[in-house]
Amino acid sequence: PLWAIIMVTNVFFGPLVISLSFFYATILPSPFTGQMTDLIFAERELVQSLKEYIEAEELKLEAVKSWANKLDMLTHASTSDPEGFLAHPVNAYKLMKRLNTEWSELESLVLQDPSDGFISNMSVHRQNFPDEEDEKGAAKALMRLQDTYKLDSESFSKGKLPGVRYNAQLTVDDCFDMGKLAYNENDYYHSVLWMQQALRQMDSGEDAKTPKADILDYLSYSVYQMGDLSRAIELTRRLVAIDPSHQRAEGNLRYFERLLSKELRDLGRSQQEPADERPIQLDTYERPKDYLPEREVYEALCRGEGVKMTSKRRSRLLCRYQDGNRNPRLLLKPMKEEDEWDSPHIVRFLEALSDEEIKKIKELAKPKLARATVRDPNTGVLTVAHYRVSKSAWLEEEDDPVIARVNQRIEDVTGLSVNTAELLQVANYGVGGQYEPHYDFSRKDEPDAFKSLGTGNRVATFLNYMSDVEAGGATVFPDFGAAFWPRKGTAVFWYNLFKSGEGDYRTRHAACPVLVGSKWVSNKWIHERGQEFRRPCGLTEED
Repeated sequence: PLWAIIMVTNVFFGPLVISLSFFYATILPSPFTGQMTDLIFAERELVQSLKEYIEAEELKLEAVKSWANKLDMLTHASTSDPEGFLAHPVNAYKLMKRLNTEWSELESLVLQDPSDGFISNMSVHRQNFPDEEDEKGAAKALMRLQDTYKLDSESFSKGKLPGVRYNAQLTVDDCFDMGKLAYNENDYYHSVLWMQQALRQMDSGEDAKTPKADILDYLSYSVYQMGDLSRAIELTRRLVAIDPSHQRAEGNLRYFERLLSKELRDLGRSQQEPADERPIQLDTYERPKDYLPEREVYEALCRGEGVKMTSKRRSRLLCRYQDGNRNPRLLLKPMKEEDEWDSPHIVRFLEALSDEEIKKIKELAKPKLARATVRDPNTGVLTVAHYRVSKSAWLEEEDDPVIARVNQRIEDVTGLSVNTAELLQVANYGVGGQYEPHYDFSRKDEPDAFKSLGTGNRVATFLNYMSDVEAGGATVFPDFGAAFWPRKGTAVFWYNLFKSGEGDYRTRHAACPVLVGSKWVSNKWIHERGQEFRRPCGLTEED
């Protein structure tokens, strides 16, 4: 509405690697956007320091070169007539002086190391540099985006992404490293996609440090692992052609050909069909299934597909001014409220946070941001989880008056007490950051999830959007096909429990990966205790 109204791969066939884990079982977090911004400025400072070092080295070399040129002319004259040269007393004196003093000064100049300042600066910044795990996490984030938004490797390699303001491209070596990382994790599906892209760019004439034989080696074995023997044979033949002495290629080729012959005999065919010469695309091979049953529905909603918003449903959605049942704090300025979904009822509050409040909340959260956690359903202890990739911080009312003001506003517009609610949680999702489908409430098989809090289950969720997102980052509900996109300053609210206290399993939801931009949210999980008279118990299980 408008308000106008650990395993080793087969060493005989593929490049030898040690597998660290199954690809989907470990999704590593990348630094949150604030940290990444700091790294941008740190890199700029290092570039300036490097330029100063180069300038110092050039000045040093100019001084040494000037000295060498002067002595070159002098020694040319002295060596042509040594006795005549030394017959002049001044020349004799200056020779003694040069060898005793000036050459020592030159030695000191040569031994000077202008790199000290640069090395010192590097040492200061290095402690904040990303490590190998961070680099792997960033690579996996690209693959996660590739899967969710059905983007081929070329889209990433050429920087063809929606909403981008800056162009960034991947080289052959970048694509090879992406494919190698996937290969090392036994993720042959993504290894094929990225090795194929590396080969495509190299075949088009792009220079690279990576030998073509290495790309073909990884690609042919990955294609074999995907069950495409014909293409594996064709690629291995290319490898043998450019590197006949390759230690595995000939053996692999014979092995692949024997497998294919056996396969043809089993099918009652005498000869193989020509290898598919079409480029490998996202849909060439089937993406392996993983642990998430609603993966396809979830990712489709993230792309804006499969949203079950019918015209009949839309006609039931209204907008209104919410005064919190004539709450004194909302009488003069009621909150604008829009229905986002009818059943379960989900609403969006407009102007829930001001720009000044958002700025302050971010400022308070940034020093506290750490890898986001989830509550272990068995122990009730907060722990990190592979399906939640973001940074979060918890803010108390004592941190700043703005937190108390926001908490009070949530209580006023929802009519629920926040005295037993959890602290305000602030989360930042950088590129690739996500929270896969989950429930906010604890289920019957998780009786101890919130036992330590002593405040009952999570009855409702109030989610503030504190930024716009250029692409991606929607909040989706796979069960009933809803998708809500972030709008800065707004908030969405829903009940996780029926009035009976039973969990509403339709509210399983997810935060889609951020494709372009940075997503900031803050949420308040409101608990059952204290709501006895504000939201009385219903008479049936699904009241």
